[in-house]
Amino acid sequence: MTSEQIFFYVMIGVVLIIYVRKQLLTRSLNNYSGAEAKQQMKSGSILLDVRTAGERKSSSIPTSIHIPVHEISSRLKELEKHRNKEIICYCASGSRSVSAALKLKKAGFTVGNLKGGIGTWNFSSL
Repeated sequence: MTSEQIFFYVMIGVVLIIYVRKQLLTRSLNNYSGAEAKQQMKSGSILLDVRTAGERKSSSIPTSIHIPVHEISSRLKELEKHRNKEIICYCASGSRSVSAALKLKKAGFTVGNLKGGIGTWNFSSL
């Protein structure tokens, strides 16, 4: 086997390990459909929009808090007042929100994820 082939297989292995790790960590989160997230909100959960400011301008879920995923670590203090509530993260597709939820979970927050992102939210029945 050539060094290029070894490098290729090592890189595939690394990508697979990262993917499997993220999938296992995702299973540790509460993943909600839009309807389930609405029920959780009735019980006191809050929504955290982790999309960019530009995405939020085009649409957002009313009453949600906005902190882009890349700012989560530096803005944790803003979420301290919600520490006793579940924070359900959402983005456009459900991928960035998983990353945000995992960061918040590591910081000791109770978190969830809106699976499928904002597209799964039914705006007609808030």
